[in-house]
Amino acid sequence: MNHIPVLSNELISGLAIRPGGIYLDATLGYGGHTQLILAAAPDVKVIAIDQDEQAITNCQTSLVHENSNIEFWHGNFANYQPENIQFDGIIADLGVNSVQLDTPERGFSFRYEAKLDMRMNQQQTITAAEIINHWEETKLANIFYTYGEERLSRRIARKIVESRPFETTTQLAEAIAHSVPRKYRYARIHPATRVFQALRIEVNQELSSLEIFLKKAPNWLKIGGRIGMISFHSLEDRLVKHGLRDSSILQVLTKKPIQPQDHEISMNPRARSAKLRLAERYC
Repeated sequence: MNHIPVLSNELISGLAIRPGGIYLDATLGYGGHTQLILAAAPDVKVIAIDQDEQAITNCQTSLVHENSNIEFWHGNFANYQPENIQFDGIIADLGVNSVQLDTPERGFSFRYEAKLDMRMNQQQTITAAEIINHWEETKLANIFYTYGEERLSRRIARKIVESRPFETTTQLAEAIAHSVPRKYRYARIHPATRVFQALRIEVNQELSSLEIFLKKAPNWLKIGGRIGMISFHSLEDRLVKHGLRDSSILQVLTKKPIQPQDHEISMNPRARSAKLRLAERYC
């Protein structure tokens, strides 16, 4: 397993994990944070959510010695509803986990040739291919601009509509690269990066799900219970910042987000953009 949990020390210390406590890991992924929560104090229980069924299956195997302390739930965290449970702590790591990115057939990355999929929950019907090949130009430009913060969104959308249909990630990335000026094409960030982010957010309805979760989750905490949210781009971080700050029952513990130290970034470059925000329920 190649997944490295991000900001793990800061998250675990920020949660102030209690012996005998019950915790919600709203984004199980490949179990790194859940494992650390269980190890932080005796007799801890975790309810672990993921919309990727493969992630749950993998964790049931990799955490087999901990399975009596974990209850798994398959689905989107926005749809979760605890039954007569209040948590000592809640966490959500909003990043696409590295195993998903590194599995070519999932279609999240243009580093590999793969079908345009990008579904975190493989049971849903809409894929990136459906959006790219069938949505109108204006709608494409809007999602590239809104979710990818791509300033050349209209130009890219026009090229995509002229060149479709697309079957693979690499075909799409190449078309995007050829739709932008040469200096943009060879910039530090590949010109397809923001478009792929936008597509992934749209396919999985990530921001709308996060808004729902941020409204519901504080009510699931015990008084004194804490919530820790790790985001990876400005759109998510903005929602988390305002969601925690605007809650009438939370006190924000992080005036500014906690970011990875240099040594963590050197070991795990994907941690570079991570931001952790913490809050505590006070009433």
